[in-house]
Order: sequence, then structure tokens, then C-alpha cells
Amino acid sequence: MKFKACLTAMVGAMAATAVAEPLPIEDLAREPAITSVTMSADGSYLVGLITPPGDEGSELALTVWDLEEGGPPTVTPSNDRMRFFYAQALKADKLFVGGRQAWTGALRGCGEGKSVGSTATFLTKLYMTDKEMDDFDEAFTKSRKTRGVSEATERCFELAGTASLYQDLPLDPNDVIVQRVNQANFVTEYVRVNLKSGAEELIYRSGGGEAADLFDPRTGELLVKARTEPANGDYQFQVLIRDDATGEFNVHDPLTSSARDRYTVSVVGRDEQSGNYYVVTDKFSDTADVYFYDPVARSFSDEALFALDKFEASGVVLSRREADFGKLLGFRYMADTGKTYWVDPEWDSMMAGVEAAFPGQNVGVIDYTDDLSKILFETSSSANPPGYHLLIDRKAVQTLGNERPWIETEDLRKTDLVYYTARDGQEIPGFLTLPKGFEPGSDTPLPAVVLPHGGPWARDTAGWDGTGWPQFLATRGYAVLQPQYRGSTGWGRDLWLAGDAQWGLAMQDDKDDGAQWLVEQGIADPDRIAIFGYSYGGFAAMAATVREDGPFRCAIAGAGVSNLERIGRGWSDNRLQRILQGRTVRGMDPLENADKANIPILIYHGDRDVRVPLFHAKDFYDRVKDRVDAELLVVDDMPHSLPWWPEQHEETLAAIEGFLADDCEMK
Repeated sequence: MKFKACLTAMVGAMAATAVAEPLPIEDLAREPAITSVTMSADGSYLVGLITPPGDEGSELALTVWDLEEGGPPTVTPSNDRMRFFYAQALKADKLFVGGRQAWTGALRGCGEGKSVGSTATFLTKLYMTDKEMDDFDEAFTKSRKTRGVSEATERCFELAGTASLYQDLPLDPNDVIVQRVNQANFVTEYVRVNLKSGAEELIYRSGGGEAADLFDPRTGELLVKARTEPANGDYQFQVLIRDDATGEFNVHDPLTSSARDRYTVSVVGRDEQSGNYYVVTDKFSDTADVYFYDPVARSFSDEALFALDKFEASGVVLSRREADFGKLLGFRYMADTGKTYWVDPEWDSMMAGVEAAFPGQNVGVIDYTDDLSKILFETSSSANPPGYHLLIDRKAVQTLGNERPWIETEDLRKTDLVYYTARDGQEIPGFLTLPKGFEPGSDTPLPAVVLPHGGPWARDTAGWDGTGWPQFLATRGYAVLQPQYRGSTGWGRDLWLAGDAQWGLAMQDDKDDGAQWLVEQGIADPDRIAIFGYSYGGFAAMAATVREDGPFRCAIAGAGVSNLERIGRGWSDNRLQRILQGRTVRGMDPLENADKANIPILIYHGDRDVRVPLFHAKDFYDRVKDRVDAELLVVDDMPHSLPWWPEQHEETLAAIEGFLADDCEMK
């Protein structure tokens, strides 16, 4: 009865609007029914994670489906310490699986966390096993002790991890390229590994500021290297391309950029016939597009190979099939969500048929066999959790499962991409999620939540949100605006650079102006607007708490930054990243302005968060608790980033719901 009364109070002023049933907290908090599905190259088996039979969504189990023999899948549950969160089918009947466990101990500079004392954090391990899943070995690490390496160093590598899969070699039945740190000299090595025999061949060792960038997917030979060079107080990012005639690597000035300019220059593939490279860059326009780069003439194509107005390229799709290996199939762009625009007629026709079968959803190809007899693909939208399907013989679709089949998708409304103008004329993209049935201008304005993303060098999409927050709030009667404020990436270089040193200033204006836009559009009641964010979004909520004459009734800060000076100094373990991004962390410091707090705030933070340590939440809470109604929720064992455990998600969603309805009085 109490829950029903709170809901009635929130949306009582919009009786004319048909409101869907609130999306239950447990429907978002529990583990997916199926996720992380991939297919072996030969199409003989699938690998994924499922909620094991009899489980109520508290954990995930590693699962293998035999597509040739059929029968029930082979299921291996997580154990009491390590929980699975990722799975991938490799080649040679091998599987790749990721596991996480809570861990507390002395890191001493190994990984993200304290250098002195004990850190409460998580360990992430990558394991390799086979289809039978009898044995799990740490992936791509040497089993023998390295001569001359101390026990402390070995322990550091065990905690921080040393190896990862760098590049698949689609035409080789057994080999992959692995990136690994040598424990003896801390140098990154690139090793060709035979998954069947375990044999290794060192193919490149980084050094002198250089690192591998692109290997030939056909042969495994190194084609492109990246070099970072100090230059007049700045850094140059150089691209070195191998000369096919001499084998030497030469710097290509047209591909060179600087840390200060922050141009995007990414070599994403090579055309085998012409020898030209596909390069994603924003050197010639505000948004990044795909160009051809001729390494002989050392010049770009006159025009982009493919471009979308206002949207940025993320890569190209090249064929992995032996018959047409390396052929250009499509372009990947970050539009309202990540999409592939097919230019190959065969793929365009196939995918058009699939998209017609799943109207309104984005279709993403995951894996396919060489003869295209099996194509594994994923479907999703902002109102449809991801589903996994097989296209068989190019005509029949077999659905494997949906991540959250218990959600009534007909009660959800799709998210729309919108644009509004900030007070200084800057155009700001945003994503708007409304309760189903609400019509701006016809129905009574709603309570609203402005929901800025984390990062800030990141962006939202109109796809399914893994946190569930937009639909969670919309089904409770709130209009939800996710502003892509200045400092966001993926919307053009101008918007990105405009956020430098504007934390709490112009970046914050963009959130306030988004709230004003909601009012002007007849969507939001000006007296019932809240701000809620996580990570950088948590900073924005804290900044809103101390900004005078702001548009927000209350704020919710999840894992928020409150002390700009400390976060700027310790922005990253990587020195170059600190120079690149850390120097942009300037502006209005919420902690220094805590005496100006003027709206209620809920602060929640995980006690195993090492990205944004807990002191940010505690210090800010201590400074504002005597000035405004403030609540601090410390969530046991919660790290900074997804995946969170179901119990953590349940606790935070319940706190958000209760605070908005009761403490914030969004009536």
C-alpha cells in the first residue's frame, strides 16, 4: 500500500495520461536470462552465459550449446568466489571466459587503487577452457616462473593481469595474436599463439614509445605502429606504416596529430587490392568519417568514403570469409545508437530481411560461418532488451533467447534523439524517454529527471540501457532527458573540446538548459525536476546541489566526484592519460562550494569503488548534511562500473525510487 501511495503522489497531476505499470525493480536487478552469446568459427557450437536452472537470477553460468549434435547445453555455474561476467567462443574448440571476485589486500601500486595500505576492490581474471569446461587456466600467461622476477612483482602481475586477446586471425584454424606484458622487463609483447598446441611465436616487442597498432588479419604480419613523442611540452601521436618494398616502418606526417589538438586518427583496416588504409579521422570535418589513405602518395582521399550528418564513424566491416576476405561490407557509425550501414549488396539484402522481421530494433551481427549458413545476430532497442538469434541458411530465424524476457516491452516507449540550444548558442543533443501514452502539449506536464552520463568523455545511445534507469524512471511517470552536454564524445570535436575546464560551469549550464527546454516543450513541470547522475553524472548532481537559482528540486549523486583537485591529480594510472584528460578536469569544485548547498541530495557510493574512491561521497555529505536534507548510502561490495550484483542494483534502485517520491516530493 505504501508503494502504491508513493506512485499516486508522483503522478497524481497527470490523470489524463495512460501510465504503464512501473517496471519492477527485480526485473532490472536480476542477472540476464541469457547474455554474451558468441559462435565458433565453424558454427558447430555457441558459448554464452545464462541464469542456471533453478536460480532466481543471482548468478550466471557458462554454457555451451552443441549445434551439430543438439541435446541439452553443458552448463558450468559460477562458484562461491568467482562470478562469470563474459564469455567468447574462440577457435580450436577453445572458450574465453571472464570472472570477477571481491578482494581486499595491499596492491602496492599494482592496478587501480591505493599504493599504501589495503584496497577493497575486485579482481578480474580471464580464463581459457575447452567445450567440456573441465579445466580453467588463466589465459595466455606463462606457467613457469620468470627468472629474476621477485615474488612481489609476480604477485602484482597476478593481481593486475598481464595478457589479452589482441587480434583474431580468421583464416588460421588455430592461431591468434595475444598482447602480453613481459614480467622480466615490463615490456609489452605481441605473441602468435597456437590454441591447439600452445606453441608461441614472438612477433613484436614494443619499446621506445612505440606499440603495435594493426596486424594483417590474413598473415599476422605487423602493418602499422603507433609512436608517442614528446614535443615542446606536448605529445605527438605518430603513425608508422610498413613499406611493402623495404619492410621498414616510416612516419606518415598526414596521420600525425598532437595531444593538444586531440584529433581522431585511427587506422581501422586495409584494402588488400589497392594497399590503401581505412582511416577514421575528424581532421577534415567536425565529426569523424572514414577516408582512404594512400601510403605511397601519403595522401587522403578527396572525400570521405561514407559520411552521416552529425554522426561519427567508429569503423568499417571487412569480410572474414575466405572467398572474399577483406572485402568492404559496411561502415559502422554511432548514430542515435551504434549501427552498421551495409554497402555490400548481399549483406544489405540479408540484413534488410532480418530488420523487417524485427521492426524498430537495431540488428547487430555477432558471428557467421564461412558459407553464411549460420549468422548469429543480436536485436535490441531502447524499449527491447537484447535478444539473440540465428539466421539459418539465409531464410529461417531461430531465436535463442532474450536477456530479460520477463519485461513487458509493450509498456515501454522508445527513446527519441532530440536537440536543444544552450544559452550560448551551442547545440546540445539529448535522449528523451517519456512515459507511454504521454503527449506533450495535450497532457499535464510531468515530473522530470535530467540524467547526465558518466565520463565525461563518453556518450549515451538510444539503445537498451544496461542500468535500466531511463525506463525505470519513465514507467514511474517521469520524463527523462539524457543531455549530451559539452565534453561528451561521439558528437563532434567542437562539442567535445568545449567541455575542457568547464566542470560545473558551461557543462553544468547544459544540464540546466536541458531542464528549461523540457519546460518550454510542455513536457516538464518546472517545480518538479530532479537531476540524477552516476560517476561524472554524480559530480553534476553535486554541482547542481550547490549552484544557486538552479532548476532542480533535488539531486541524486551516484559514485560522484566532489573534489576536482584530487581527481585531476589521480585521473589515471597512465601518465599520458593524465596529461590528455586530467588537465581538462577544472572548473567549479562542489566540495569548495558546499556552503552554498540549497536542495536535498541522495548520495550513494560503493565501498569497493577504486575509480572514484568513497571519500568523495563522504566528504561532500559531511559538508552539506547540516545545510540541506542529505542522505548517504554506502553500498556493500559495489564497484564503480557494471556489472553490479543483483542485490546492489536492487538496493540502489529502491533508494532512488524512495528518495524521489518521499524526500524530493516530486508531486
